[in-house]
Amino acid sequence: MGKKIINYIIKIFWIFVIGSVFGFFAEMLYALVYTRALEIRKGLIYGPFIQIYGIGAVAYYILISKVQEPKKAFFSGMLMGGALEYLCSFFQEIFFGTISWDYSHLFMNLNGRTSLLYCVYWGIIAIVYLKIVYPSFQKLEPLIDKTGIRIFTAFLMMFMTFDIVISCMAGNRQQERRQSIPASGPVDEFLDRMYPDELLDKIYNNKKDV
Repeated sequence: MGKKIINYIIKIFWIFVIGSVFGFFAEMLYALVYTRALEIRKGLIYGPFIQIYGIGAVAYYILISKVQEPKKAFFSGMLMGGALEYLCSFFQEIFFGTISWDYSHLFMNLNGRTSLLYCVYWGIIAIVYLKIVYPSFQKLEPLIDKTGIRIFTAFLMMFMTFDIVISCMAGNRQQERRQSIPASGPVDEFLDRMYPDELLDKIYNNKKDV
């Protein structure tokens, strides 16, 4: 039972990482097509990760993998993706005072946080996941039991934990600086020195203050 739980955690972690990396390149390709310019969009300070795609990939694995019909996968993906976009945008605004996308100009949008068009995109991705990604991933599952993979996964988990925590701390401290809240201790001073506004604005070049 313990081994099954560990294997499941490793599996979920790798789905999150792969989904986050996919999102990084998908956003870069999207920007290249629509803006004719190469834009590097990131969700975390270190590494090519956009975590909303990683969360979406995990949700696909948990929910969409149980769906057999492409039509059901499409509509399930639409609902799940729309809800995920809305919630991520909402909590980003609450905790960091910024948003990374605004669909207010699109037809049938919900508070600018999600829209019918992007829900359709999530639905299409769900079908691709069901028919191509999930079967391929099942073939790779035996690799989880290899010692080298488990050791590498442990180090990558530590790195991702650090990356997520420091990114959240730096983003929150940036919001405080913009509210003219002075550093309250050595941690804030460290964040001000290592992650100034110029650096964070360059990393998160598509975010907007609310």
